[in-house]
Amino acid sequence: MSRSQKNDNFIDKTFTVIADVLLTLLPTTNREKQAFSFYRTGMSAQSEGEYAEALQNYYEAMRLEIDAYDRSYILYNIGLIHASNGNHGRALEYYYQSLERNPSLPQALNNIAVIYHYRGEQAILKEQIEISKLLFDKASDYWNEAIRLAPNSYIEAHNWLIMTNRLFS
Repeated sequence: MSRSQKNDNFIDKTFTVIADVLLTLLPTTNREKQAFSFYRTGMSAQSEGEYAEALQNYYEAMRLEIDAYDRSYILYNIGLIHASNGNHGRALEYYYQSLERNPSLPQALNNIAVIYHYRGEQAILKEQIEISKLLFDKASDYWNEAIRLAPNSYIEAHNWLIMTNRLFS
């Protein structure tokens, strides 16, 4: 059974119908349509926690997709899966790649900051205070940029930046 047939969520079904109509109407190449189809299937699998299936679809979408902006979202979603699996180093690699193609992707900036903040907290637990400061400074750099791009987002990060005197430093 195809992924779209298994999906019982009304919003996902609506998205699928709209996406199918757009794919039919928009003047895109067959390759672009295939890439989007794999991307859409990957997103659906990811939302259901089927990470291996999602990765397979994202990698296939990457093979077909040539537009840098579209590739940035595929790479970002691959990063999300690696972060969800606790593989933060690998997640960072994909988030950085997504930013190379689309520097205005605040969610990638935010997720990079979250990983650096987490690592900073881990360094404190290991009593590596100087390392924690460096990691927190890196987190603040990424959060400041994310907030600059999306001023009404990342309220908790904004508050942390204010409390630690790192807002737009």
